[in-house]
Amino acid sequence: MTTVMTGSRLPLSLLRRGKVREVYEVDAERLLLVASDRVSAFDVVMREPVPWKGAVLTQLSAFWFRLLERLGPHHFLSAEAGDIVREVPGLAGHRAELEGRAMLVRRTDPVAFECVVRGYITGSAWKEYRTTGTLAGERLPEGLVESSRFATPVFSPATKAETGHDENITEDRMRADLGAARAEELKQRSLAIYAAGAAHAEPRGIILADTKFEFGVDAQGTLRLIDEVLTPDSSRFWPLASYAPGRGQPSFDKQPLRDYLDGLRAAGQWNGEAPPPTLPDEVVAATSARYLEAYRLITGTPLPGAP
Repeated sequence: MTTVMTGSRLPLSLLRRGKVREVYEVDAERLLLVASDRVSAFDVVMREPVPWKGAVLTQLSAFWFRLLERLGPHHFLSAEAGDIVREVPGLAGHRAELEGRAMLVRRTDPVAFECVVRGYITGSAWKEYRTTGTLAGERLPEGLVESSRFATPVFSPATKAETGHDENITEDRMRADLGAARAEELKQRSLAIYAAGAAHAEPRGIILADTKFEFGVDAQGTLRLIDEVLTPDSSRFWPLASYAPGRGQPSFDKQPLRDYLDGLRAAGQWNGEAPPPTLPDEVVAATSARYLEAYRLITGTPLPGAP
């Protein structure tokens, strides 16, 4: 596996290029997702990649897809480069780009909502709550402090934003758009997956504070879990040993990067827009280490090939 990859160039039809991934068309039924080491913050993609980040996102998702298979259909087929090269014509000379970073999946029509589950109040939920006592306009229990654990996990759908931030919405809004049956299926599956993920992570020293899932419908009408699952980019992982409500928590993600950029913004040295500032080597290394540690704790093994 290459240590760092800023983007893939494969002899397949490129469906879209996101902040992190390239999505290629394999055939009418399958897609190939390739995760680079690009990293974004405040909706700006940094110039410097984070070593091993793409492999962590891919291989951790593959781990969860296998572990959670009993909870319903998903789109995952394989994250093994050897399998992918055998399955997809023309990729034999591109194995280095695929190793550890590529995932072959079933093609689906994505549902137009993020399915967010919150076990703890933080992020945008805390920001709204401390101002109005609500989440997406709906009343929450009184007396919560930052990072409080909810009595039961909260399903909190959001719109998908092509640029900028997703918007928290009510369940009623999702039901109105998708129908009651589909909306309820999304809610129950999301809550079940969150519960299983949290139960796996906590004995390994990680709190799953919140996460977002994406679902898609395949050609046969089956609702499948898609995209990435329970990764540091789609979830907040907090170290259990240092958890204390009433303040923000450290996390196993790009927190070192965000902290550095917050410092620049506070000092008036960056306005939060493109072009991004140059990242010091130590910030990149610290961010990479957070991703690798999350993988090791959750799976019980180091990421293959990584230090």
